[in-house]
Amino acid sequence: MALDMSVRVRFPPSPTGEPHVGNLRTALFNWLFARHHGGTFI
Repeated sequence: MALDMSVRVRFPPSPTGEPHVGNLRTALFNWLFARHHGGTFI
């Protein structure tokens, strides 16, 4: 029995309002993690 362990990360909307540098940093780290593990960034 094989498990499909594909990586899928996302950048959720912020409840604090406008995007800022901290939000962009999180999005960048999520994108890099997905790219490294062959996953997708939503």
